[in-house]
Amino acid sequence: MSKPILFTYPGSVWASVPELAIRELGYASGDIVNRVINLGRGENFAPTFLNINPHGTLPTMVVGSQGYTSTADVTSYLVKHAPKPVKPGTSFVTTIHEDKYDPNFPLFLARSDQELEQKGAAYALDLVRDRQDALERYAAQPSAAQHKAFYDSKLASNGALLALYQGTAPDSDKQAFFHKSTTHWDTLNKFVSEELATVLPDTPFFGGGNPGEDDFHLAAWLARIAYIVGDGGEQDGVRSLQSGFGIELHPKSWQEVYAHGLH
Repeated sequence: MSKPILFTYPGSVWASVPELAIRELGYASGDIVNRVINLGRGENFAPTFLNINPHGTLPTMVVGSQGYTSTADVTSYLVKHAPKPVKPGTSFVTTIHEDKYDPNFPLFLARSDQELEQKGAAYALDLVRDRQDALERYAAQPSAAQHKAFYDSKLASNGALLALYQGTAPDSDKQAFFHKSTTHWDTLNKFVSEELATVLPDTPFFGGGNPGEDDFHLAAWLARIAYIVGDGGEQDGVRSLQSGFGIELHPKSWQEVYAHGLH
């Protein structure tokens, strides 16, 4: 049987989930082939990648002729075929992946003119602009024709965000974006400060004494949130998550996946 091929990227919040899982599940080096798709350069928008995952998202995994195109499906496969058994995931996996808890949007959101100006002068603008350039370049390729609906949708949504950062969007669009951003941030704040405590187990992990499938998803999600609110250092992030949320983190997997800081 051919080895699983995992399409991943070091700075991706959700690609970190299977990366954590692989290290906790006892897979040996070389059991899984890693292929990096650079999200910063928009390589996930290439027609060749969309042929594998029409959503253009990471993580993605291919095992033989079977493709796994969501974080939940990729991680579930790894758990089911792991050398080391762990507690399978629960409905919490579905919950943490709901759009209202999206950990990617906080990288781009702005709740005021001041925040919008800050995003327009920082990494967010460069990322959105580079993505738009990649979308336009890939969409013009002959092989992109079968993915026209994908490109049309992405060009429109990413282009609207770029217009906001560049100050060319109508005021109505800007005010709608402020409202969406405020609502999203308030939802995340309530989830972390109130709702999460009601579902955390009394044991160190959802999996009991050791991380289970739910824990891989939660750890990556919390790492992104901690990064957003300012805990950029790896050790500071670990302390924040452990003391602030009562989350236990396995040193080896954490130190490897977040060796260069939270993301």
